Order: sequence, then C-alpha cells, then structure tokens
Amino acid sequence: MSLLIDETTAEAVETGVSDTCSLDNYLSQPDHTMDDRIAAARERLGTDVVLLGHHYQRDEVIRFADYTGDSYKLSKVAAETSAKYMLFCGVHFMAETADVLGQPWQQVILPDLNAGCSMADMAEIGQVEDCWDSLTQGLGIRGQGLEGKVVPLTYMNSAAAIKAFCGERGGLVCTSSNARGAFEWAFARGEKILFLPDQHLGRNTAFGMGIPLSEMVVWDPYQINGGVTPDRLKAAKVILWKGHCSVHQRFLPEHVDRVRRDEPGMQVIVHPECRWEVCQKADTVGSTERIIDAIERAPEGASFAVGTEIHLVNRLAKRFAPLGKRVITLDDSGCLCTTMYRISPQHLAWALENLVEGRVVNRIKVDEDVKQWARVALDRMLEVKA
Repeated sequence: MSLLIDETTAEAVETGVSDTCSLDNYLSQPDHTMDDRIAAARERLGTDVVLLGHHYQRDEVIRFADYTGDSYKLSKVAAETSAKYMLFCGVHFMAETADVLGQPWQQVILPDLNAGCSMADMAEIGQVEDCWDSLTQGLGIRGQGLEGKVVPLTYMNSAAAIKAFCGERGGLVCTSSNARGAFEWAFARGEKILFLPDQHLGRNTAFGMGIPLSEMVVWDPYQINGGVTPDRLKAAKVILWKGHCSVHQRFLPEHVDRVRRDEPGMQVIVHPECRWEVCQKADTVGSTERIIDAIERAPEGASFAVGTEIHLVNRLAKRFAPLGKRVITLDDSGCLCTTMYRISPQHLAWALENLVEGRVVNRIKVDEDVKQWARVALDRMLEVKA
C-alpha cells in the first residue's frame, strides 16, 4: 500500500501538530503499548517509508527497522532506497548523511532531534577552518595553499558542514569499515592527512598501516596552533583532531588484562574508536560489521569479550548463545550510547502516526550549498573499498 502525504516544512510541523499527536502524550505511555501502533502505522504507510536502524539502538526500536547496520551500510541503503520517507533511528549526523545521499523528492526524519553525537560535536566548522588556515602558515605553504600537501578526511561521525569542508578541499568521508582504504586513497593524493574528529580511529588506522606514533600529532582546537610546534607539524604524516567517542574511550587496557586473567582462551575484539593501548592488547580490531562477522565465523564453543556499545553486545550474546558461542562486554559497567538511546518506541510511534495523518515531523534537511560538497565527499567514500 502507498500513502500520499503532503510535504510540510519542519518549522510548520513543529508549531502545527495537533494535541492528539503531541509528543508529550506518547512519552507518558509505557514502551509496550507502542508496538501495535507502530505496526499499524507501518502497514498504513507501506513502501512510502523505510526504517533505518543503527546497531546501537535499543532492542525495542531496532526490531522494527527494515535495514540495520553501521554507518557505512546504512549510508549505502540511503543512497539506494526508493522510499519517499527515510525514518532514521540513529543520530543527527546519520540523518544528515541520508538527506545528502537521498533523492530531492525524499525526506529524512529523525524521531528525536536530541539524538546527537558528542564526537561529532567536538569538531565545529569554525574551528576546522581556523585549523586549516593555521596549517597553511605552520607548514610555510604559500600560493596554491594546502592542495596536494594535506588531504582532509572526516569520519562519518561528523556534521554535514565538516563533510562539505573535506569534499571541497579534495578529501572524503570514511567509516570504521573503510578507514584504511580512505587513508590509502588520501596518501595517493597528498603528503599528510588531517583526520577529523576521532583521534583514536585515526591513530589506530595509521598505526596499522605502519606509520609510527612519532609521525602523528594531535591538534587541540582550544590551543594556539593546535598545541603543535612547527617542527612536529612538518614531521607528521597524520594530524589527528582531538576528539573521541565517549562510549569507546571508556574501555581501558586493564579491562583486557582482566579478561586475560579471568577468562583464559576468550578472544578480545574491540572497535577502532577505542584507545590505541586497548587496540594493541586486543586479538581483533574492527568495525561493528567486522565484529559481527568474526563472531559469526567462529566455531561452536568460541567466546568473545567485545569492546563496543552495550546494546549491540547484549544483542550478539542472545543471538549466538543457541549456537554455543559466548559473548560478554569487555567492561562490566556496560557502556551505552546515551544519545542513541534517546530514540524510544514512543518517538518512533509519534513520527509514524504523524506521517499517517499527513504531517512530517523532525525533518532533517541539509542546506543546498553544504549538501553539494558533502555529497562529493560521500560519493568518494562509497567508491573506497570497505
């Protein structure tokens, strides 16, 4: 079934929702009361809407998703889907990416506008532009600027404006799935890489390619010239932005040591957003998709301590227990993505039922001038091998 819905601007939606579809009325209801309503709205909307769910979403939400995956996989889906509405159960930068890659007639909805990303917020466009100007001066480059010298790369976990910045200056976007391919692509076009905004993914990727830590520097946007001396800057092959994931940075080397001590034979597998010291102690380092693949391929009786977001770890534990595989979290305190957790069944039901009634709420729309160059950077990303 296909349901036609009149296009509504985000501003009009925010001020014009009826009392019966007020979000407050939904948030006061228990989670389980939303299930039948979500299913009914999905049936009414038919193929007009597609639900995209990131791996870190809570179970009560992700089970309704048409597609699940990491940022790279969901970006490809966003570029290929023919649905009129993409309802993104993720965070703000993911919804922005879907809008950039989608068709002009498609609209992207984020069920909760407060679902952001602390890592993405650590690189603000004004700071990045100041950094670029400082690099030009610090490296003593004149005339053509940094072109052919420094290639800017940004992790998917960044605002559309940062993606556009990289696209306009000859760079691209990467995910944890294809970071190495992106680095190889960049080094074929320049002498140095400016990597935004996650220092850990950048450091782990570069080190895995044989670049020593002595040839990497961390750029702190809150210090003069990033806190980097000209000599260190000139010697560096990789300039790492001082940013991190609040979830993955919580994993520590002693967590790996504890597993080695208490769980002999258990494999440690961690996400590359973890600290370098943690990744060096782990048996395997990989994106969420690689983590899942490693556990899938393992023989019966294998056991894993996984260093990533707790909702995914718990989901993997339940999925593979019947297959004789044991999956636990690397950190007993359990690290969840608090911003991803903001999206609830109530938010999902609210967004869907408003669509049924002809209203688009929480639309994410990237400005056309930003979208142009962000699209360039993302298109380059999709050409890089994952």
